[in-house]
Amino acid sequence: MTKTETKTKPAKLTTELLDEWATDPTGPVALHMRQRLLSVEGEDGEDQIIYPPTFADVGYNVDTLADGTKVALIDSVGSQANRLEPAFKSDSGHVLAGFVPQIDIVLRQEPCGECDPCKNASKPKADKCKNPWKEKRSLFDLAHRAADAVVQSSPTLLPAIQSAFAELRKTGNAMPLASIAPTSLVFGCWDSRGGSGEKRPRLVRSIIRAWDVDELTVHSQFNSIWKALNEEQREGLKKALPKGKKLSEKGFNDAPAKGLGGVVVRGSVERNATINLVALRGLVGGSDDETTALRKYLLALSLLTATSDIDMFLREGCNLRIADPEDQWKCVPRRGDKTAVDLNSKEAQETLKQYATTAFKPFKKAWEETELELEHVFDLKAAKALLGQTTDEETDS
Repeated sequence: MTKTETKTKPAKLTTELLDEWATDPTGPVALHMRQRLLSVEGEDGEDQIIYPPTFADVGYNVDTLADGTKVALIDSVGSQANRLEPAFKSDSGHVLAGFVPQIDIVLRQEPCGECDPCKNASKPKADKCKNPWKEKRSLFDLAHRAADAVVQSSPTLLPAIQSAFAELRKTGNAMPLASIAPTSLVFGCWDSRGGSGEKRPRLVRSIIRAWDVDELTVHSQFNSIWKALNEEQREGLKKALPKGKKLSEKGFNDAPAKGLGGVVVRGSVERNATINLVALRGLVGGSDDETTALRKYLLALSLLTATSDIDMFLREGCNLRIADPEDQWKCVPRRGDKTAVDLNSKEAQETLKQYATTAFKPFKKAWEETELELEHVFDLKAAKALLGQTTDEETDS
């Protein structure tokens, strides 16, 4: 929302309205929110200096429009999804964690060194240890969610995921995937490494851009201990230096540097978040009742995550805050003007939580019926085999 935009009194959120969004084929096409952001060092109305992400061989992603305005990407759609999804984890403290299965993948284990089997062994082993330390990743930490290579390399989890993707591909039934990995539908996925090749659009899409920017550069000088060394020490270091290398690369000589220095934003920094109701109502279950339950459940998850205030410390030099005390969500009809709707008030959030609690019940039951463990082990042999396979993504390219 721009600073000059006027606010209208939003419509009250009700269970009936939520049901309409989830199930009415003639209902609105989307829900949208535009959020003004400011640097923590800046003030409203002032120019802001922030650091966008850097990309290999590109630097900053800055586009120049026809009128000469430069627009910088501050956080991509994929990056925003990866910042939103951890709210589903059990240790996040967010209400969302109670509405999804908490699947973890053990990447590696180390012996504790303190239990009797460890103390009695000359070389302790994790598989003999009574309390091994585990390096784990939640399914919500994986960039490609249920379609991630780590899932493909976890033999006890993969069959259930493969079956869910196959069902989605063959019959369109999203119920099995929603019962195991619902965020793969909320944030989208592409089973490019699996056998189905199934691709699903995001229900929640968020992106941050900065408008009317100019790029800055930064110069720096690294001062080493070189001047403090005597001639013998200097010559010794020169002789030990590998061919083609510089002493400054190893930290033994002074080195000037020039790099990206962020961007100055003269316009605005805006986060746009959208919930795609058309894509939501395009999902089906194995029956009419399942289809209704599926859409209500995923709508609840989408709304709860999209209305969350995520941390805006995006990277060094890009620590942002939300400029306005309240967000204004708009309901987007197929035709005509958008209308404001209350999604942020305490009352609205309570309505959402109650709606999610009811919507989750059939999925909790479906999850329990899978009898799938919550912890699975990454298998190096399976990962090596995966490296030799051609993915759909490679085929498309």
